[in-house]
Amino acid sequence: MKTLLLENIHPGAVAALESGGIQVLSARDAQDEDGLIAKLDGVSILGIRSRTQISSRVFERARDLLAVGAYCIGTNQIDLHAASLHGVAVFNAPYSNTRSVAELVIAEIVLLIRNLYDKIVKAHLGIWDKSAEHAREVRGKKLGIIGFGNIGSQVSTLAESMGMDVYYYDIVDKLSIGNATRVSTLKDLLHVAQIITIHVDGNPANVNLIDDEEFRAMKEGVILLNLSRGHVVNIDALARNLSSGKVAGAAIDVFPREPKDDKEAFVSPLKGLHNVILTPHIGGSTEEAQENIAHFVSSKLLEYVRTGSTFTSVNFPRINLPKTDGSQSHRLLHVHHNVPGVLSHINGIFAKNNVNVLSQYLRTNELIGYAIADVDKEYKDSLLDDLSKVEHTIKVRIL
Repeated sequence: MKTLLLENIHPGAVAALESGGIQVLSARDAQDEDGLIAKLDGVSILGIRSRTQISSRVFERARDLLAVGAYCIGTNQIDLHAASLHGVAVFNAPYSNTRSVAELVIAEIVLLIRNLYDKIVKAHLGIWDKSAEHAREVRGKKLGIIGFGNIGSQVSTLAESMGMDVYYYDIVDKLSIGNATRVSTLKDLLHVAQIITIHVDGNPANVNLIDDEEFRAMKEGVILLNLSRGHVVNIDALARNLSSGKVAGAAIDVFPREPKDDKEAFVSPLKGLHNVILTPHIGGSTEEAQENIAHFVSSKLLEYVRTGSTFTSVNFPRINLPKTDGSQSHRLLHVHHNVPGVLSHINGIFAKNNVNVLSQYLRTNELIGYAIADVDKEYKDSLLDDLSKVEHTIKVRIL
């Protein structure tokens, strides 16, 4: 079985996959659609980070592909609908870089509220600016967190330990941590917060979540941080509010359009603005986080190809399966469109092929069904072919 890892994924992924008997090919750069298709012939597992886009056309052409590992948090670079309909399971690392992002948020809050970024730039230019004007402590300041998930809640804990008053808003009713105060609307949070940090997912509903109307609702001299998704903040509106002074400082790690690689120039209306920290999508880029991600995603990919387990998949029905005992039984995996009657047809084929079923599982989601059966090793050679011919079949595999 062959794996292709793109975008300079941590070497721990190579070691983990090779220890599982998988051949690994690696490339430093992302690939465009045609380049990716050309490289996927004979590849069973594809590993990417955030820059490689996997379209429906890629899944249609990559007939050997069984699974995709997103060695990052987000999966919006992957057409998950197409992945499901082509029988490709997708796995990511939703928690592995949480601490790294949270720590960077706290560091940038301190830099911005102390106006340190501009002081640092001036010092490098030979300007000795000792003024304390606009330099403040974080203690006692009101921090507003938009999105109180894994990262937002960790930011809350760290910020509160530094003496900040934490307020948070989430569309899901989440219990507070420590002394954090939940507010009922986004506008309520914008009205109260002196510093705002955003930690929402890539849902299309979050496009321009922060736009002109939201900037008008903010306090004068607010500080804004976005380390979530590039489309969440209207960058042009942010640039206008920074130039007017309504926003006193900002830290932006993600952008609506990001360079494909380090050879492409970074273009943004935020470049050169006062008290603005721009980072190249590195919120989770620490050695610890990348190593954690490498081992976590690789382990889930290995579980899937070895056992069929999809417990942490982002697009498949979730089933947590034990390892198979290859000396006593075989495991049959059947991915199909979620329509009535498929399991009945599968069981009819088992009877026709003299298959003794030891255990059987079925889970479905809105798109597909995933049926698993552990069976005695003695069955007709025609079984796999017969299962592949079941109406609405997407993919069949025997372990």
